[in-house]
Amino acid sequence: MTDTKKVCDLCGLTVELDDFSLNTTEGEKEFCCEGCQGIYQMLHENLILDNPPDKTDN
Repeated sequence: MTDTKKVCDLCGLTVELDDFSLNTTEGEKEFCCEGCQGIYQMLHENLILDNPPDKTDN
């Protein structure tokens, strides 16, 4: 069994919770904490899409 860990798209730390993500023009970005998510939003506001990522399997 492979244990693939997600890493924060800002700082590179392991993402422990799925609570901090953004839908961008480059795809879904995931973050380790609210701070990293907020900093990414400020630095890349032109890439952020209004709709949250779709987490449902249709």
